[in-house]
Amino acid sequence: MSAPTVDRLTRARDAAARESWVEAYGLLHAHDEHPSRALTADDLAALADAAWWSGRVDESVAARLRAHAAYAAVGDHRGAGLASWWLSYEYEGLGRPAAAAGWLHRAHHHLDELPPCPEQCFLAWSDAETASARGDGPAALAAVHRMTRLAHRSGSADLLALSRQAEASVLFAGGRRAEALGLLDDAMCAVTAGELTGVFTGWLYCLALTQCMAAADFRRAVEWTDAAMEWCAPPWTGRPPAEPTGTVPSGENPFRGVCRAHRVEVLDLLGAWALAEAEARQACREVPVDCLESAASAYYAAGNIQRRQGRPADAAASYAHAHELGRIPQPGLALLRLAQGRADAAVAGVDLALACQSDPRHDLLGRARLLAARTEVALAVRDVPGAAGSAAELEVLAGDVPLLRAMADTARGAVALAESRPEPALRLLRRALTGWLELHVPYEAAQVRMLLAAADRTVGDEEAARLELGAARAVFERLGAVPDARRAAALLGGGARRRLPGGLTAREAEVLRLVATGGTNRDIARALVISEHTVARHLNNIFAKLEVGSRAAATAYAYDHGLV
Repeated sequence: MSAPTVDRLTRARDAAARESWVEAYGLLHAHDEHPSRALTADDLAALADAAWWSGRVDESVAARLRAHAAYAAVGDHRGAGLASWWLSYEYEGLGRPAAAAGWLHRAHHHLDELPPCPEQCFLAWSDAETASARGDGPAALAAVHRMTRLAHRSGSADLLALSRQAEASVLFAGGRRAEALGLLDDAMCAVTAGELTGVFTGWLYCLALTQCMAAADFRRAVEWTDAAMEWCAPPWTGRPPAEPTGTVPSGENPFRGVCRAHRVEVLDLLGAWALAEAEARQACREVPVDCLESAASAYYAAGNIQRRQGRPADAAASYAHAHELGRIPQPGLALLRLAQGRADAAVAGVDLALACQSDPRHDLLGRARLLAARTEVALAVRDVPGAAGSAAELEVLAGDVPLLRAMADTARGAVALAESRPEPALRLLRRALTGWLELHVPYEAAQVRMLLAAADRTVGDEEAARLELGAARAVFERLGAVPDARRAAALLGGGARRRLPGGLTAREAEVLRLVATGGTNRDIARALVISEHTVARHLNNIFAKLEVGSRAAATAYAYDHGLV
């Protein structure tokens, strides 16, 4: 090769060593366009890395295939084994499980018979994930212990941090929460201190944030989401600021969209809804093609915000996008159907989602949200025993995890209120309110205040009820939760006839409320001690005043105007 060519290749290798991937890709790609300028196996692996970081996943796979062939041709089983593992990883992300399985098998073929080496850490990691997926905890733990031994032997900070995160994941699945959090904190110290290379930093941020939300550890999720977004923001650096190496130019971080999708869920809980919705749109633009599940999560979170703001069409569209990308949009879709008066669809949707959860231990928060929604839906259709059963399961699940504890207390308080037990309801709901306020989760806190107001009125404390309703209304209005704000305003009005929407009388409002909770004419007649003929007459008047033509439309009106 000529001197300029050698110089270009030297600069390319230097750029790859500094993780300046756009520069490395440009130089390596330009060199590779000339058949006479052959790249070594290591150069091809660097080209694959640079293409991946630059968002060119197909080019990354093509370069990695060539790297594997080059390593295999010279009998470098460690290089060929690592290239095989990376191909398995990339094919899995691209939705090609058969190809992924084939390359993982080939990685074992290259590496299994070698003396202990760092590349075997990746095989142990894959073995641990496979064992966890089939519910074999002991095998998963044995695999991560093997991974840790190899990582210690290698002296690699990257592999050691990854092995600690992998062990934390296995311990979480086995219910050993305290031990898992200790290991996760240890791994994340290395991440936040900038001790790791770029790909391991990105992996660990994504894995830790996923694990925190699944385990309902909201405080860690908030802290590490902020750190992840700071790391992703341009100018990006994967190392401590004092070091000149590790700098990657703006626009090169493929982890940004994934981390932003995690941030959306955190912002949603914190009540920053406008920012969360904007971040969801941005995340969907940034997420790489091999991480579309993150885009699905962002769409789902946006749908939840739109639903609570009284934007049912937008919410339905967001849930549909999430479903197209492979996520079951529950319990958000069930709660949307409930708000639209489609109680049967709400019950069926949340029940099916609960039945489809293969192993709730891997997603405690997801299970808890489904149970909380099942409680709410059951109470709406006056299935108090069903609601009590869901709340009881949620209580067992919660333990001493603050976020789950607040959810369980809310559900059990709502059930106690429905069972006409105001004193236990007040005790549980006050504890739930304290939990939500300590977590800085405003919407759920305001929802609890609505329940507290109902319990206060049951025991005759009208002043306390009005204070709770006023506080809830202020939060709903700040968040833009229009249906809830209307409901709080209607309840503050005391139900006076002049304040009822649509010119409804107090009796017509009672009938409409019972219709909205799924009552038949016979149910309503029995509840109000009137004849079915009188119920039918009230319904005709309601339909005429509200200018609707069906019970479903009347139910939607009732929810939209805070009558339920």
